[in-house]
Amino acid sequence: MKNVFLFAALFLWSALDLTAQTQYAVVTSIESIIPAGLGRSRIIANKEDLNTANFTTQRTDGIKSDMGTVKRQDIKIDNFEETKLLNFFSISGINFQNVASNDAMISAKLNEMAAAGWELAFVATGVESDAGTPDGEGIFVTRYIFKR
Repeated sequence: MKNVFLFAALFLWSALDLTAQTQYAVVTSIESIIPAGLGRSRIIANKEDLNTANFTTQRTDGIKSDMGTVKRQDIKIDNFEETKLLNFFSISGINFQNVASNDAMISAKLNEMAAAGWELAFVATGVESDAGTPDGEGIFVTRYIFKR
């Protein structure tokens, strides 16, 4: 009798696992590296799902594209959250207090996501900065990709 219950429990658990579907969420931090606090730094998290099929076209000959039928304004979402961060630079250079403050804000967001059942799966970073010309502008972007 024990074996029947054990078998039934294992069967139900495996059936539930087959129906489980992984979800992903992306949170992006954008930290300005423009001197004197002139840039804008934020944590951005979308609150709206999109269906990529609505914005995808097919090429059959490798040349002709119907991408012109996809309008950029239709892709933009209106429902997202925006959390203010501090800029890396002040007038005197790198502001380490701002870096520590941003770390605290980003940690709080990561903890919030974890409390909501999300697991951090990947982190991707990128920098656009002064490339030899003194433009004094740039951003540091980090994408946190969660799954559950």
